[in-house]
Amino acid sequence: MPEQQLPASGHRAEAVAPTGAGGAMDLAVSEGATLERGPAEPGAGGPVGKPHSLRSDAWRDLRRDPVFIVSGLLIVFLVIISIRPSLIAAGNPLTCDLARAQEGSGPGHPFGFNGQGCDVYTRTVYGARTSVVVGVCASLGVAAVGSLLGGLAGFFGGFWDAVLSRITDIFFAVPVVLGGLVLLSVVTGSTVWPVIGFMVLLGWPQISRIARGSVITIKQNDFIQAARALGASNTRLMLRHILPNAIAPVIVVATIALGTFIALEATLSYLGVGLKPPTVSWGIDISDASPYIRNAPHMLLWPAGALAVTVLAFIMLGDAVRDALDPKLR
Repeated sequence: MPEQQLPASGHRAEAVAPTGAGGAMDLAVSEGATLERGPAEPGAGGPVGKPHSLRSDAWRDLRRDPVFIVSGLLIVFLVIISIRPSLIAAGNPLTCDLARAQEGSGPGHPFGFNGQGCDVYTRTVYGARTSVVVGVCASLGVAAVGSLLGGLAGFFGGFWDAVLSRITDIFFAVPVVLGGLVLLSVVTGSTVWPVIGFMVLLGWPQISRIARGSVITIKQNDFIQAARALGASNTRLMLRHILPNAIAPVIVVATIALGTFIALEATLSYLGVGLKPPTVSWGIDISDASPYIRNAPHMLLWPAGALAVTVLAFIMLGDAVRDALDPKLR
């Protein structure tokens, strides 16, 4: 009887070979014989490609989100002019001419002059550097301190968790602006570091609570218990298993808080306790322009507009990242 071959229905090829008297047939499985399988038809069963991770899915969604694209382009532009403001502003922000005080826009000076005769356009461009440095450094410091304290409290629990929770409640009870008025009023320097230190001091409790809750949730999953049963140390559990899965909420909150820190710096500088001259800051320029808002509104319009656009860009970026990293929205 001629040899017959059955249709391939799996990974192994099954052939029918003649055996025994009377033409009795048995199925003989050829060991190691595998079939090349083409791509699965839509809706058909069978193996599929490697599943995407949360990060790859989030990046795919972000690339298609117009909010992320617009805010990302604005932030990239701000970072570039913060590093090299001379690319679009050739003047010196500290060079002033009192004879041209409060003048409107003119050739070579599109934003006009402020009350001291300084070019508003140049000061607005150079003010981006201060705002970006303060916002980024404060966000990184808050994320680092809050994640460390909150993560340790959530992981170990018990006494340390209770102590950290009470300390967090105390810091939450301190009004941020009032705390800045009290703490920064004794600072005489004009650098950005006292302002950044103040923001980290009063900003870490929010990140700490979020990190604590995220770690507690991840710690209760089965894969953490399995890793612990296999002998993984606490350090390995935190760095290899818990931290990569618990960091997403911290990133979202820190990104949104970056815009808040920029606005807070401008507020404190406006009140006279934040950055001080000769540092170029949007908050300082807004404060100096307030008395002349009726006679020379351009002095207030441009730095306030730049501040609003910058804060809005970072908040939009944080919202887009939150939507992309939230598994409940998938």
